[in-house]
Amino acid sequence: MKRPFTAAAAIAALALLSACATSDPDVVSRYDAQRMSSVVDAVVISTRPVVVDGSQSGLGGTAGGVVGAVAGSGVGGYRDSAVGAVLGAVLGGVIGNAVERSSTREQAQEIVVQLRNGERRAIVQALGSQGFRVGDPVVLITTGGKVRVERAPAIRPGAAG
Repeated sequence: MKRPFTAAAAIAALALLSACATSDPDVVSRYDAQRMSSVVDAVVISTRPVVVDGSQSGLGGTAGGVVGAVAGSGVGGYRDSAVGAVLGAVLGGVIGNAVERSSTREQAQEIVVQLRNGERRAIVQALGSQGFRVGDPVVLITTGGKVRVERAPAIRPGAAG
């Protein structure tokens, strides 16, 4: 009875870990809401696919270690259960760490842009709802030190003063 509950708790913890971090440009953090951002016009001059490496906060290793220790402690008699708990904790920690790292990896793109003044910038961001091509007009939106790239909005004639 104890093992299915422990395994379910570990799976739930790892699922929560994978949802903790995102660099999705379509998701704005609560901290960035209602903050003024600076906006700079630019043009895309190149893009390429990249992968943002997963995080290793230690929570995956800890959760895996606990589950491994509990599972390993059920092996054999008293002395064997202590050895099993230690080996289970080590193995569970390694597996939990690997699961956390792989579940937090993100497909992303590096977008190189040229500003109106001729300067160039490169931004890496997760794939969002907008795809970018060479020549696309974009805006760089900087909020709290973080930059994201978005399509430049169409300006209606007479709308700007």
